[in-house]
Amino acid sequence: MGKSKILVLGATGYIGKYIAKASARLGHPTFVVVRPDTTAVPNSARKVLLDSFTAAGITILHGDLGDHESILAALKQVDVVISTISITLIADQLKLIDAIKEVGHIKRFLPSEFGVDVERTTDLPALQAIFKPKAKIRTALRESGIPYTFINANNFAAYYLPTLLQEGLEAPPRDKITILGDGNAKAIYVDEDDIATITIKSVDDPRTLNKQLVIRPPTNVLSFNELIEIWEEKIGHKLEKSYVPESTLRKQLDELPFPNFIYPAVLYSIFVAGDEYFELGPEDAQAIELYPDFEYKTVSSLLDKFV
Repeated sequence: MGKSKILVLGATGYIGKYIAKASARLGHPTFVVVRPDTTAVPNSARKVLLDSFTAAGITILHGDLGDHESILAALKQVDVVISTISITLIADQLKLIDAIKEVGHIKRFLPSEFGVDVERTTDLPALQAIFKPKAKIRTALRESGIPYTFINANNFAAYYLPTLLQEGLEAPPRDKITILGDGNAKAIYVDEDDIATITIKSVDDPRTLNKQLVIRPPTNVLSFNELIEIWEEKIGHKLEKSYVPESTLRKQLDELPFPNFIYPAVLYSIFVAGDEYFELGPEDAQAIELYPDFEYKTVSSLLDKFV
């Protein structure tokens, strides 16, 4: 039957560009939707990115989630839809669900997630303000009858590893480090290209249909304390450690206004509450079991570039 034709929404965003390029690299006819003004500034970063899409054989379409007709026109050209839109636009995916229902032939929709399981997060107001909108999209998608796959990709390695969560740094620290909570919560780090490749592998896989695909390479499941030990071994000495108590972090979350609490709330969820590491259930499919020959980049190898 050939490989599915894939539409990526949010392709100029952080994870979206990896997804779009992986789709093309793995042989899928690939389309992205961008606003008409995206290419208006010559030599801008987005224009350069879109030129790289064109060079990779990706078809660029103009449109916007607020323009129903443009989205319908894009959907009519594809089989699979992957949304990577930003957290501020999550609710707009309800319009996308309506459009997918209208065209009637889309065989898989992957909504914008790619992080923690939004239905298994700690019940704190700040966290729920972030994750409830995504959970509502899951509910709407299930009720719509549209085939889906949720991607539980955990931590973007290139986002967290270069500074080990230390503000103001451009490389991992070599003298002292601040640890959130006690540093014992397990977190999972996955290279962005690996996330993108596994995501694209899943779109035509019947084993991931109406499932959550959990990307959890065993070598990259580490507590923050274990992560520090790997770094200390690479630089040949111990770091001076200080800790921010969980009670202090929770107080900060209660006092910060929206949207200022988004980043610290996500850090709390991952590195203190341990929301990434949960017991898998019948609706979870494990990437390491479905694609056993895939070789993930390890945390250790990703840290080597900073030594």
